Amino acid sequence: MLFKIPDLCKKIIVTGGAGFIGGHLVRKLLSHSKCQIFNIDKMGYASDLTGINNKIKQHGGLLGSRHNIIKIDISNKDVLSKTFKKIDPDFVFHLAAESHVDKSIEGPEIFVKSNVLGTFNLLEVSREHYDHLSSERKKVFRLHHVSTDEVFGSLNDKSKFSEKSSYRPNSPYSASKAASDHFVRAWSSTYGLPISISNCSNNFGPWQLPDKLIPLVICKAINDELIPIYGNGKNIRDWLFVEDHVEAILNVAFKGLKGSTYCIGGCNEYSNLQVVNLICDYLNEEVPKKNDYKEQISFVEDRPGHDFRYAIDNALICHDLGWQPRYSFEEGLRTTISWYLENINWCKKFI
Repeated sequence: MLFKIPDLCKKIIVTGGAGFIGGHLVRKLLSHSKCQIFNIDKMGYASDLTGINNKIKQHGGLLGSRHNIIKIDISNKDVLSKTFKKIDPDFVFHLAAESHVDKSIEGPEIFVKSNVLGTFNLLEVSREHYDHLSSERKKVFRLHHVSTDEVFGSLNDKSKFSEKSSYRPNSPYSASKAASDHFVRAWSSTYGLPISISNCSNNFGPWQLPDKLIPLVICKAINDELIPIYGNGKNIRDWLFVEDHVEAILNVAFKGLKGSTYCIGGCNEYSNLQVVNLICDYLNEEVPKKNDYKEQISFVEDRPGHDFRYAIDNALICHDLGWQPRYSFEEGLRTTISWYLENINWCKKFI
């Protein structure tokens, strides 16, 4: 671990801490700090505390006294404000967001409410809180905003996204995240709120809901169902193992300059079809059956506005903060598949 949590940082808020990435972040903070963690989550369809609860149980419940789950929706500013005053936080990690592209196409309004209005409320409440802090506590306080590479749009050549890339979102989801990025940056420039921003590539790993590509493919394959792939399967993503992402977030938050932005990528470019084939190859090896799992692949109608390629140049975070992804895609994928095979009953709750 390259980061060090300041001694004055005693109480940390994590919004969206019952989500996939948020849950990993909460578990990491519980393991590598003595801070009180206040997990603010509306406990929607994508929220699940099983992983955190398991972590607490593994340590005899000792971590439980430091994890505080607070079920509120950050789009409710009054409740959020009262919660902030009660907690009196030293640091805020903002991960709460609606993140499913298909759902944003079907119903974009909730994405505006959660991702744009929710972020606005958090910024306003954080600004009010920051303005009343002592000079010593102001040196520590920061709001770190976790975003996505999808705000930059689509790549068709060999170039990569970087901190200097222009914003060109193509889905309601990415547009809502782009808006939230702009609000965070504006509150820093206009009001002096201490912030940092990170834009990550596609995450994968244990505890991800089976409505995202990798866990979806694993579950469909094991259940002898058709494995759907959009279009011709040639769309390319830069894959980042979630544990690497969380370590990068912590390094940016506690080592990066205030007001800074870092792009976080795994440098693992694979097409959707390549990813599916790799999963099938692993399952053929570890859980063989009569027919090849690849025979279950089914190409379906592409979704509207489907970005062709994402890729991140992570040179800045590697150079400035000394962070490097520790997991290769193959290693992370094998770890992930093994986890889902051992926890297939957990997935059934969401299918």
